[in-house]
Amino acid sequence: MLPEKIAAWSLRHRAVTLVGWVALVVVALLSGMLLDGESRRSTDPGESGRAQTALNAQDAFEPLRENVLVQAKEPGSRPFATDEELRRATEDLVTTLTRSGSVIDVRSPLATDGAERISADGASGLVGFSIAGGEEDIRPNFETASALVDEVASRHPSVRLGQSGDLSLSTVVDKGIREDVKRSELLSLPLTLVILLIVFGALVAASVPLLLAGTTVAATFGFLSVVDDFTPINGATTVITLLIGMAVGVDYSLFFLRRQREERARGHSVDDAIRIAARTSGHVVVVSGVTVVLCVSGLVFTGLDNFTGLAISTAFVVGLAVLGAVTVLPALLSLLGDKVDRGRIPWLGKRRTAAEKSRFWSATARVVTRRPSLWGGLAVALLILLTLPALGMRLQDPTPAESLPRSVATIDVAVRTQEAFPGAVYPAMVVLTAENGGPVDSPALRSAITDLDRRIGETSGVLNKPVTVANVDDAVVVRVPLSGAGRDAEADAALAKLRTEVLPRTIGEVDGVEFAVSGRTASARDFADRVVERMPLVFGFVLLAAFVLLLLAFRSVAVALGSILLNLLSIGAAYGVLTWIFQDGHFASLLGFTPYGGVVGWLPMFMFVLLFGLSMDYHIFILSRIREHRAEGAVTAIVRGTGTSAGVISGAAVIMVGVFSVFITLSAIEYKMMGVGMAVAVLIDATLVRGVLLPAFLTVLGERAWRRDGKSVAPERVPELSSPNA
Repeated sequence: MLPEKIAAWSLRHRAVTLVGWVALVVVALLSGMLLDGESRRSTDPGESGRAQTALNAQDAFEPLRENVLVQAKEPGSRPFATDEELRRATEDLVTTLTRSGSVIDVRSPLATDGAERISADGASGLVGFSIAGGEEDIRPNFETASALVDEVASRHPSVRLGQSGDLSLSTVVDKGIREDVKRSELLSLPLTLVILLIVFGALVAASVPLLLAGTTVAATFGFLSVVDDFTPINGATTVITLLIGMAVGVDYSLFFLRRQREERARGHSVDDAIRIAARTSGHVVVVSGVTVVLCVSGLVFTGLDNFTGLAISTAFVVGLAVLGAVTVLPALLSLLGDKVDRGRIPWLGKRRTAAEKSRFWSATARVVTRRPSLWGGLAVALLILLTLPALGMRLQDPTPAESLPRSVATIDVAVRTQEAFPGAVYPAMVVLTAENGGPVDSPALRSAITDLDRRIGETSGVLNKPVTVANVDDAVVVRVPLSGAGRDAEADAALAKLRTEVLPRTIGEVDGVEFAVSGRTASARDFADRVVERMPLVFGFVLLAAFVLLLLAFRSVAVALGSILLNLLSIGAAYGVLTWIFQDGHFASLLGFTPYGGVVGWLPMFMFVLLFGLSMDYHIFILSRIREHRAEGAVTAIVRGTGTSAGVISGAAVIMVGVFSVFITLSAIEYKMMGVGMAVAVLIDATLVRGVLLPAFLTVLGERAWRRDGKSVAPERVPELSSPNA
């Protein structure tokens, strides 16, 4: 087999292999530093993407708007219009900001046309402004304005002056991502090392997979810095790539290293044990890696550049992990020899040195194979029961205020502002351009915008005020607040009314003017629509790719189809648990999130694609072990294959669950959902599916599981490369 040939070459050229790997990592890091250009910006799909493209074509850029909420800190105060302290604080703020030179277009609720900037209950006011200056001046001017808001607030201690807006929210989101990346790095490495110490019982053996996974992730990040110039690689992709890289990198090394140690315990020489491990576990690693890459590549069919970037980054990190496992790992194990067991942990080191089969899983397999229909049926019933909550799953992306905790000051202000002025925090962005290019502003358009403002007031709160208008080079941008919380059904209905009714009857009446609606609500809606539209294509590709690969690996239609069905059951159960926890709000205080009534729109498809690939690690590994023992009889092969592979699968599952659990500690609710969903799926897959359902399925099929064209496929033989006593 090819993995064995590659490993044999690495054994003969250990120095070249190890130096070559180090050189690859160095080249990747240097290329990331030297060739890192301007990062590619992502483009939204649908109408929001057209609006974004139209704005990007302008020589100027849209002014960033900020809002300052003015409220009394103590409840029960007098209305804004008559409260002297609120008015003094507002006047002070408006005067201070106007004189600073860091902002423009200051809008006050105290102005003659400022009634729409006083909340419906009369308790709050809203001061709005744009950040002044060119691209290089935006950040310093924003910081100056924010400092001035804090300064005015300190002069009026009884008044709440809270700032939120375009740059405020994007700043806290970016900060949250950076902190999450750091936290994931700090937690994933020591957690993985502890688990590996328990699995191997020796410090050196535990360090080898960690070293290989760490260098794999480092090299991937280096290459992605170059890829980012052509395909968007966002912060979320970085976090996901880090944790997936750690999970698969350690898992692949674990498969290989545990098999090599088993063969050493049977009396084979170091290099012969490595060759056997390459032929068996190395083959599993290659097939698993190819499966993951192929499955994840299904994300490309969405046509969404962020998903394309995620597919590329995952392919990079998994591909490098496979390459390291079949080249660097054999060379390193050969170089270390028996020194790999140095640094043994008392009791653990003694217990883990020799190969052993799991008594628990061997006993479980024996029980299951005696009454496969009963135990298989119970397992299927349990998985279906866990899946039921997913039938009510609502795909809905959170706004920043729903994603991050309210302990973040800006998020708390955004929530308060949204409550007092619905839609002001996440307004629709109506981009107006001329059909034939050139300036779009005209008296006819201004009249249409006035009509738009009037019709908004007649929508009974579906569309709200204040409406703001800004010229952006040749384009015009109109901000329209929408009812709802930004990404709920009410906001979607308001968006639909704006797009299909109000705009066509106002702006649409002006000849030569095109309009497209963007903004957080519109972007999320268009993104979700594209995901739902392309989901059947992605799912179909993944299922077909998995079927073909399993068919090639095991030459059995029954095994390929059965494996796909088992994966679907475990993924469905994970969907159900995800819905029950995050949409329905169970364990919210324990996991540190506030439910918003939905599940992130892109997560189910992403989980399906990734889990279908990752679950093949265990599936292919255990099937390979069962096939090795087929000459001993079908039931015996199932029991022995399950028992001897259980230790590796359990260790790999614990590592993967531990790594994915790091997501739960991160701040954004999207990461928490992903962590819980992936960890639950892997846990179910490694226990109930591989320990109960797979043995039951194979027992029911018997020899039919291994037939091709009516003939039984010969059992796989593991070669004896040298004398057992060598």
